[in-house]
Order: sequence, then C-alpha cells, then structure tokens
Amino acid sequence: MGFLERVPQLDNVIARLERAEHLEELQTTIEWLRDHYAIDDMVYHWVSSNGTQYGCGTYDPKWVARYLEKGYLRVDPVVIGCYQRFHPVDWRRLDWSGKAARAFMQDAMAHGVGHQGYSIPIRGPHGQFALFTVSHTCTDEEWTHFTELNRRDLILLAHYFNQTALMLEPGRTPEATQPLSPREVETMTLLAVGYSRAQVAETLSISEHTLRVYIESARFKLGAMNTTHAVARAMSRGQIVV
Repeated sequence: MGFLERVPQLDNVIARLERAEHLEELQTTIEWLRDHYAIDDMVYHWVSSNGTQYGCGTYDPKWVARYLEKGYLRVDPVVIGCYQRFHPVDWRRLDWSGKAARAFMQDAMAHGVGHQGYSIPIRGPHGQFALFTVSHTCTDEEWTHFTELNRRDLILLAHYFNQTALMLEPGRTPEATQPLSPREVETMTLLAVGYSRAQVAETLSISEHTLRVYIESARFKLGAMNTTHAVARAMSRGQIVV
C-alpha cells in the first residue's frame, strides 16, 4: 500500500506544536504529517468559543470552496456523526444511506477525497468543537490495519493540535490545572507508555477497581472525556513525562 505505519518522530512533532507561535505553523505541521504517514489527506478544523472558525489541512482548495459553496456542513455525515460522539469514528460506521449523504460522498470523491476516513471529535472549553481527520484511498483491510496501528498516535496528535489552537486563540484565558496525586501520575504514565489496565494494576500492586478510581479521579481533574484524552492532556500539560 505504501503509507507509513508509524511516525517515529512523533515526539518531535509534539514539541513543534508546543513551540508554535502562529496558527500558520499548524498548516506546515499537518502537511509534514500527511507526507510521513503517506496518506491522501489530513485535516484539523475547529470552532472557537466565540464562533470563529479555523481550519488547516491538505484537501484540494477547490474541494474546500465547493464544500462551503454547497453548504455541505449541514449534510456531512462525518460532522453530524462526530458531533454526536466522543470517540474516534471510522467513516464506514457512519450513516451514508440517505440520498444527500451519498451525493455528498460522490462529490467528495470526484474532488479527490479518499473513501476511507477516520475522524476524532474534540471538545474544548466553553463549547469549542473540533475535528481531526485522516483519509485515504485503499482497501478496507488496509485501512483497518492502519487505523488500529496508529489510533493512539492520531488521538494524541488531535489533542495536541487542538491545544495549540486554543493556546493561540486571541483573548484566551489559561485553563486552571489541578495537580495529580503521585498514584494518579503513575497510573497515567503507565497508560501513556502502552500498558493495559490489567498490567497497570499488576505493576502498582492494586486491584482493577482501585485503578478505575485513580483513572476517573485523574480524568475529572484533567477535564477529559475519556482515558485516552486524559493521558493526552496530562502529557501536554507536563503532568506526566513519557
């Protein structure tokens, strides 16, 4: 197939995002990631707390113009499906049965958008909503392999892109951060390096029930929607170091 299975320079990409001083730097970073994953497209789109929209990505500008011209935001199954969910969404699991949805996909493909896609919904403070999407043209089997192998890295990248966009948002006020307890730090760190819950519990010599308490407590302090989001936030805020 040809696309890369992992990006070994992921730490460098994250560091680049953390050092960014202008929103334009997100565009150069997303182009670099698209090339290194060797996929067709990668896109990040957000709506700020005051309703201002910002987007960066690698779609053909003609498709972006067409999308806006046709008002596809109202019928796009990806946007609709992700707004209803908190977890990453494979496009194959969305509802494409409607006439408008099928026409939308046909038009997208005619403009070079791959039929395979994986989108990560992100919710920030004060009603902010964002999407991080990768798409490609390949077989179902190849796409399943790619997304399963890279799911964790893509989720981390999605949240780092969003964090950078929020940091650079005009008039932004910093989010308050509650410190994690030593046990919460240990738990988040082990999860970040890829341990399963059972392995974390065994390593810390605690029950899985106690582990769940630590995870939920850390998730609450971090304002995270799920465990993966909590790990991403803890890393991005320097509360754990992997």
